[in-house]
Parts: sequence; C-alpha cells; structure tokens
Amino acid sequence: MAVTDEIRACRHCADRFAATETAHAPAPVVWFAPGARILVASQAPGMRAHLSGKPFDDPSGVRLRDWMGVDEATFWDQSRVAIVPMGFCFPGYDKAGGDIPPPKVCARKWREKALAHAGDPPVTLLIGGYAQSWHLGKGRVTDRVRDWRAHAPRVWCLPHPSWRNTAWLKKHPWFEAETLPALRAAIRDALA
Repeated sequence: MAVTDEIRACRHCADRFAATETAHAPAPVVWFAPGARILVASQAPGMRAHLSGKPFDDPSGVRLRDWMGVDEATFWDQSRVAIVPMGFCFPGYDKAGGDIPPPKVCARKWREKALAHAGDPPVTLLIGGYAQSWHLGKGRVTDRVRDWRAHAPRVWCLPHPSWRNTAWLKKHPWFEAETLPALRAAIRDALA
C-alpha cells in the first residue's frame, strides 16, 4: 500500500478528536506526490479543509497563494506543489473556539514517510512554528521569517497565513516589501 493510502486510512487519533468540541472523526487530508517542485510544510488542515478534503481551502489559502504568486490550479496540482502538514487531520477546536495544535503523534508516525515519498523539491516553505521547529529546531517564528536570507532560496520560513496574523503582518511591513518578492521569484524559478 502506498504511503498516501496508508495515511488516508489512519484513524489513530479517533478518540482524541471525538473528545474535542467538534467531536469529529479523523479525515486525513493527503495532498502530495513525488516530483513536486514546491513543498509546503504546514501545521494541520482547518475545518474547511477537513470538510472539502483540499488543504488551504479557506481564506488562509487565498493569502498563501498570494504570497507564493501562484493561482489555484498551480497550487492544487500535486505534481507541482506537495502539501505535507505536521498533522494530516483537522485537530479540532478547544472550548474557547481556538485551534488545537496538531497531535505530535501524527508527525512521529507519518512525517518521515511522507517527506520521503514527496522527494526533495527545490523550494520548501515552512509555515508556522510547528513546521519550523520540526525542520530547524526550536526558535521564534518572527526571527526565522526575518532571517529568510539564511535559508533562501531553498527554504523559506513563513508565518501562518491565517487572518489571526494580520496584526503581525502590519507590524512587520518588511515581510511584504522584501521577503515576498524574493519568495515569488524562487517559486517562479522552481516551477519553470
């Protein structure tokens, strides 16, 4: 069985998800194939992705595609963009309505296999603290995003594109002015 099919069949966190405020069943969102030119290493699918089966199928995805300078067709073409989150299932909401972090067991169980299957694309986007910590060790998201030249053009640390980070974006205008043009150029080169 292919690793993508194994992940789709995973129900390891069924009890954990049933105990959340959303009381949902696992529904792994698997969106990667060998040979993709861009790897999006992200946190976990949101509720909309959980329902649609498509990663970043929400306003954060609109923002991410804008940051990348790609259209929907390119973004959701698994031969071009591989999306490998830290958790393949929507983790649920807590009692306050906040996102629950992706269960660490998912990355322990599937991440190495998924990344090996996806291959070694020329550009990797590390979105948010969970993915950045897994790939680079402990550190602050803002520091990593600000220091983008340390890893570019192969690896790019990005904040999560959620609406919750709009204040962060306003506080750090250099991200849009300096980082995004360089990121878009690296993605254009990788996809060419």
